[in-house]
Parts: sequence; structure tokens; C-alpha cells
Amino acid sequence: MFELELSQLEHQQLARHLIVVDSTDGPHITVNGRSMLLMCSNDYLGLSYHSALRLAAQQSMENCGFGSGASRLVSGTSALHQELEKKIARFKGTEAALLFNSGYAANTGIIPAIASTGDVVLSDCLNHASIVDGCRLSKAEILVYRHKDLEHLETLMHTCIHARRKLIVTDGVFSMDGDIAPLPGIVSLAEKYNAIVMVDDAHSTGVLGRTGKGSVEHFGLSGRVSIQMGTLGKALGSFGAYAAGSKDLIDFLINHARSFIYSTALPSSVCAASLAAIDVLEQEPERREKLWKNRSHFLTGLNAFGINTGDSETPIVPVHVGDSGQALKLAEKLFTYGIYVTAIRPPTVPVGSARIRTTVTAAHSWEDIDLALDAFKRLRSEGYL
Repeated sequence: MFELELSQLEHQQLARHLIVVDSTDGPHITVNGRSMLLMCSNDYLGLSYHSALRLAAQQSMENCGFGSGASRLVSGTSALHQELEKKIARFKGTEAALLFNSGYAANTGIIPAIASTGDVVLSDCLNHASIVDGCRLSKAEILVYRHKDLEHLETLMHTCIHARRKLIVTDGVFSMDGDIAPLPGIVSLAEKYNAIVMVDDAHSTGVLGRTGKGSVEHFGLSGRVSIQMGTLGKALGSFGAYAAGSKDLIDFLINHARSFIYSTALPSSVCAASLAAIDVLEQEPERREKLWKNRSHFLTGLNAFGINTGDSETPIVPVHVGDSGQALKLAEKLFTYGIYVTAIRPPTVPVGSARIRTTVTAAHSWEDIDLALDAFKRLRSEGYL
């Protein structure tokens, strides 16, 4: 039934395959019995294997078991869910917060709940697929503006000035390019045209801002962004996602966000681990400091070799290739050097912009980064880059 489509994907160098990771020890993993250096994880602070998170999860399972047994509106809301939502709200500087089961579930729940017939959603052209799908699920008109182009955004806003509700949605950090959204300009336009701003801080939480609170803190925009969405499964090393904003927003989502209403609640042990993760983030600022030092060392090294890293401003450092087949060859070659990365190809990125998406974490040692740099230097000298 699917043979033709699959063969076409293979021919176009766009087929995707799962690779099993046998074991993990921080940034060092084992694949098919071979030790590899992991250079594509979103575990930016190295918290996924932190002892505080593991202990919190274990203690919760001893007290509460594992599965939650029902959706949040049935019998799935535990004291730990409430505690975590209050902690997220305090952390993000909002009145309230609401948990979702994943970043994808959050975006495909929040956007259709907020925007409907008679509304307009304005979305950056490089927003994450979950935002794109959230827009598609809404019954609103969708206007896509050029990447980080505030002039284009304002031009589009002129065309929908009489819409019932206008929602501007953007990634805080763009996950495939590592650049940062021009949030101050977006917020100013939203205030000028009476629009709502939603920022996806999946790759910003724990990374941006003086204390790791994300893009709103990074730009000093407290109280000016209506909806802050973020994940617990990247820099915080746990699992799940959240929306943070006013109490009215959260009450509205509880009643209208279908991905929240109709999903079994996160296990209490996941909430316990997430609570511990926020504590670690606040108590160990040296992790963020090391993350940014590692990122600087890696980016400086790549640029010294003349490697194109685009407009990266964060620990997400893309190595631009262009051709999908060439990106696959690079990933395979790096694998032989003991570096685990993946080739990013359409439709994840636009046609002609395939790349190797590398990420640096606080868990990487200086020696780890030098090992990765040596591998890229070899690729450069051998004509692969």
C-alpha cells in the first residue's frame, strides 16, 4: 500500500529511519555497542540524568504509582500537578500555568482554542511544525510573515486590522537555526494593533534570560507577552509542556484546549522530576554559564574552519549543507568518527537548506567539544564541507 511513496522518499534522500540508542551516560551514548559523542540532544543543561530528578521521580512512584489513570478533568489531577503549575507560574512570572503532555500537544491545543472563525493568526515562516499544525487546526485565517521580518509582519497586520482577534505566534528560539525571535519588535506591533502575542519558549526556557526563564526575561518584557508556552523535556530534562499566562487564559484553556481535555494526565513522577528540575535550574546557575562557554568554544572553532553556521545565536548550531544527500553523507561520516548527529532535511527545513543540526550542552567537557571540532575539521579537509 505504501511501497511507492516510501521508495520515492528513499530516492529523494528524504526517508527517515529510527536508530536505537542502547544506553546513555550524559553526552556519551552507546549505539550498536559502540560509544558515541552525542551532539544533537536538546538536554541543554544536562538535567535528564541529574540525581535530584531521578530521586524525585522514584519517590513519587513509591507514593503514587506510575500512571495517572485518567485525564485531568476526570480523576487525573494530583497534588503534584497543581504544585508544578504553581511553580511554573512563579518561575515564568505569570498568574497561572497549565500542563500539557508535550510541546506538540500544547501548540495544537492552545492555538485552536484561542483563534477561530473571524480571527487571524500571524505566524513566522520558520515556526516549528507544531505551531504550523496548531494554526491549521484553528478556523482562523493564517498569515505567514517572512522570517523575523517586522516590516512584513506590520504590512500583514494592516490587512487584518478589523479582525475579531489577532494572534501573533513565534518561536522564541528557532529550533533548526538557533536564532532568536525579535520579540521586542513583535510585542510593540502587537500593542500598536491590539494583538495577542504567543511565544514558544521550548528552546529558550533554561537557556535564555539572566536566570534561565526564557525569551521574555531575555528581552525584559515581563507582563507584555500574553501566552508563554514552553517544554519541560529539553533544558529541564523531564517531559511535558505548559502554557503560562493570566488566570483567565488558563481557565479558558482548561475549557477549550482539546489536547488538554482529552489526554490522560502526565504521571505524577514526571511532575515530581519537573519540580526538581526547576529547583536545580535556580540553584545551579553555573550550568547555564558552562552551557554558554561551551557554545562559544564550539562556534568559534567551526567558524575558524570556515564552516557555515548561519545566524545561530544559541547552543543550537546548524552546519549548513543545502543538499539532502550531502547532509546524509556528512552524518554518516561523522558517525564513523564517533560523533552522533542527524541530517535535517525537508520538510523539517525548506528545500535546499538541509543541514547537520548540532547542539552543545552544559554536560559536554572541553575535550568532548574538541573531539567534535576535530571531526568537522577532518570533514572540511577531506572536501565534505
